Amino acid sequence: MKKNNKQKPIQGVLFKGIIRFFSWFPLRWNHRLGAAIGWLLWRTSNKAKRVAEKNITKVFPECSQQEQSALVKQTLIETGKTFSELGPLWLWPKERLLPLVKRVEGEDLVTQAFEQGKGVIVLSPHIGAWEMMGWYWSVYYQITSLYRPPRIGSIDGFMRHVRERAGANLVPTDLSGVKALRRALKANQMIGILPDQDPGSSGGVIAPFFGQPANTMVLVSKLAAKAQCPIFFTYAERLANGEGYVLHIKPASSALASLDEFEAACALNQGVEASARHLPSQYQWTYNRFKLPRN
Repeated sequence: MKKNNKQKPIQGVLFKGIIRFFSWFPLRWNHRLGAAIGWLLWRTSNKAKRVAEKNITKVFPECSQQEQSALVKQTLIETGKTFSELGPLWLWPKERLLPLVKRVEGEDLVTQAFEQGKGVIVLSPHIGAWEMMGWYWSVYYQITSLYRPPRIGSIDGFMRHVRERAGANLVPTDLSGVKALRRALKANQMIGILPDQDPGSSGGVIAPFFGQPANTMVLVSKLAAKAQCPIFFTYAERLANGEGYVLHIKPASSALASLDEFEAACALNQGVEASARHLPSQYQWTYNRFKLPRN
């Protein structure tokens, strides 16, 4: 995996300043600012809009052009909220963040899963407030998660600090990180992975996602097959009017631990797809999920 070591100090200062600015506002006003950003994305020509249009046309062919256009608009509005809420989610103290979690559906399943003594894998697709999902786990559980450094090197330390502030252990997306994940499972701890990221040319197989070929990671199946541990799909639903979040926890198919990489990848994508269909406007359609590796 290629690493970008460009520090870009000016961009780093600007980015951190924007995040701190967003942290000044209550969540309701914060989400209004985010919605305004999303509306501007909708009204202008930009890459995020083009990718969202392309993806939504592909995955929802049964919808009318008007319905697809409405989903693109709402997706961009939710994308704006995803950015603006980084202020609160990264910088607010625990005492101010926890009341935003209005309900957790299925957490008893995770508690029971640890009784097996094999660790737990939580898969958090890019749905809703995935930063909230990662933070919540780190408050209550010892969690190790994969971490991909940002393109702007000067914000790397800042991002690691805010994501680890509640106790999370971030490890790199290389062999040392994979070994750390295996050690965590062996110690009956939690590991967290974003299952819908591009795994690169050597870390995945092509499997259907919403009926379209997508490069899909095989790391989850390799970890699950070795540990034979429980796996859950988890995501934080963003409520309207800045009212907070509902966290969803759903058991994954046992096929995710299959030794057949294609079968496991299909099960992984089916789990992400089911989660995205629950909250289609809050899924990250602005990500080029269907980019295939070059031969």
